Amino acid sequence: MSQIPESADVCIIGAGAAGLMCAISAGQRGRRVLVLDHANKVGKKILMSGGGRCNFTNMYAEAENFLSANSHFCKSALARYTQWDFIELVCKHGVPYHEKKLGQLFCDNKSSDIVDVLLSECEEVNAEIFTHCNIELVEANESGPGYQLQTSLGDVVCESLVVATGGLSIPTMGATGLGYELAEQFGLRLLPRSAALVPFTFSKEQLMPFETLVGSSADVRISCNDQSFRENLLFTHRGLSGPAVLQISSYWQPGQAIEIDWAPDQELFEWLAAAREQRPKAELKTVLSSLHTKSWAAVICEHWLSNMAMNRYSDKQLQDVADALHRWSIVPAGTEGYRTAEVTLGGVNTDDLSSKTMEAKQQPGLYFIGEVVDVTGWLGGFNFQWAWASGFAAGQYA
Repeated sequence: MSQIPESADVCIIGAGAAGLMCAISAGQRGRRVLVLDHANKVGKKILMSGGGRCNFTNMYAEAENFLSANSHFCKSALARYTQWDFIELVCKHGVPYHEKKLGQLFCDNKSSDIVDVLLSECEEVNAEIFTHCNIELVEANESGPGYQLQTSLGDVVCESLVVATGGLSIPTMGATGLGYELAEQFGLRLLPRSAALVPFTFSKEQLMPFETLVGSSADVRISCNDQSFRENLLFTHRGLSGPAVLQISSYWQPGQAIEIDWAPDQELFEWLAAAREQRPKAELKTVLSSLHTKSWAAVICEHWLSNMAMNRYSDKQLQDVADALHRWSIVPAGTEGYRTAEVTLGGVNTDDLSSKTMEAKQQPGLYFIGEVVDVTGWLGGFNFQWAWASGFAAGQYA
């Protein structure tokens, strides 16, 4: 196993999206860059993202697509390295891509195309990358500016240290809390962390009515805490998943209800009243089956609505049915947690970082970028865009 160099201008802990982009950005300034990662290969989350095709950015990425205790913090970095800048990089390397929906850009072929782009750029600026490298100790350099690192591949001294360790999501991919430990070690504050972009779980009692619906999906609007998303919902053996559910999970707190509009394109009372006129003998579940599926309509009518011939419903009863379907409410038992979460909500308090450089305000030469920071994007390429933007920003100064 190769020994790492004894010194570098910039040491980056983490060879994911943010770390590799930072290496490119710093290397382009002529800095001698070292990237260290404990995993067996670089860019693991890039490789598994987007079903193996990597949703590498979003054409509509803006600050409002991100959650943070300080909603303004991400604006500077996002403005200086935009989605168009990354798209230009992808095009430079001839990687074919397409828009799937809602501005989400995916590789035509495979996620490794994006990793190859980053590694090619790193090679161009002579950034050195070492995998299988465990960080054992980090200290501020006593004899001058910079930092000393003890690692399983040897010791290194650097002027600037960039923490790009990611969050706690998907521990089977090697996620650890190292970045948070380093933040605390050097006096930075942490905000509470939780799993985000994650499926909901239900109790056994809650799951029972949905047994016949597992694997089926529905186009819905889902809401919680004054935030709504219009996307697909998926019934699972554990509860609910799908894009709409993952999106709203970032805004949900334990014990809160989520509200589902099963017919976001319909004024249901008028629709049901028209069905009563046109199909008076049809049962409600038969009429409702045209919204989604027969199975869904049967479950909804059996457990939440009465089921009669349409001509037996009064206007008030039809209004009650419409209201129930537009504002169907349930309190999830919890989420699947970090095991399947795409990202970690919370992290290093942005009040302790410069939004321009990503440097710790009270600890010169120490930078935090990517998921370890309290900036969390929506589903759909936004978290990768934050990785590119924050990595680029730090690399301009580290």
